[in-house]
Amino acid sequence: MKADNLSDLVVFVAVARESNFTRAAARLGVSPSAVSQTIRSLEERLGVRLLTRTTRSVTRTQAGDRLLQDVAPLLEQIEGHLGALTEFGQHPSGTVRISADEFAARHVLWPKLRPVIESYPEVTIELTTDYGLTDIVAERFDAGVRLGGIIDADMVAVPIGPPMRMVTVASPSYLKGYGAPQRPEELMGHRCINLRLPTHGGLYPWEFTRGGDEFRIRVQGPLIMNSSLQILDACLAGVGLAQVTDVHAQEHLSSGALEEVLREWSEAFPGYHLYYPSRRQQTAAFKVVLDALRVAGAS
Repeated sequence: MKADNLSDLVVFVAVARESNFTRAAARLGVSPSAVSQTIRSLEERLGVRLLTRTTRSVTRTQAGDRLLQDVAPLLEQIEGHLGALTEFGQHPSGTVRISADEFAARHVLWPKLRPVIESYPEVTIELTTDYGLTDIVAERFDAGVRLGGIIDADMVAVPIGPPMRMVTVASPSYLKGYGAPQRPEELMGHRCINLRLPTHGGLYPWEFTRGGDEFRIRVQGPLIMNSSLQILDACLAGVGLAQVTDVHAQEHLSSGALEEVLREWSEAFPGYHLYYPSRRQQTAAFKVVLDALRVAGAS
């Protein structure tokens, strides 16, 4: 059924119940002439008279009685379902699905989402970890979490973490045996642990920035992995140099288990962002999650 047909039925039910065009028009917020025209068009389309009009009253015909009996309960059900959806949107409940890499899920999302789970028992949060740039619309996620620089322009992106740096690190044992590179070009003579991301196919190039200039180097080494956490483990074991974010390596840098090299070629970039489609209607549950994750002062 076309949308205008449904609207015509709403008008008919109002007139049939009020038995008056003026009162029905006031109830619907339209003019009496508009109501009259709608009823006339409906009758012409159905090929049957629904209402008998006199100067004093409006009464239903047999066909009008039948239509009111059949249609009114259906319209009430639709109105009830829509009302339930409105309540669903106002009361935090339901499932919020988020795609994120493993580190973000563990260290950025979980500390902030735990209070949400405790405070809103009707909200369920589903976290799916992966390192690909998931199409959150196609995969029916409510939001994704990625670094700020790799988010599509048609998404709303909200900062949920501080700026970050890509740091080049190695274990003290590796640096003792192979020395520390002084310039990025010297990495070509070192054992490096490479990262392969599903969406890139090839090996991810190491990135360096200095004085606003950006460049990339494709390094070589004995090990290729698809997880930054795995790369950190291998780096800690002395396999070779690795490039990860500073938040990934901070604990090990602080303890001395890893040392940073080429620091002057490492500048800050936008950190983790929550991103979601700009045109999607936000549920109350999603708003609760968004407020919990949003960095103070972020729009």
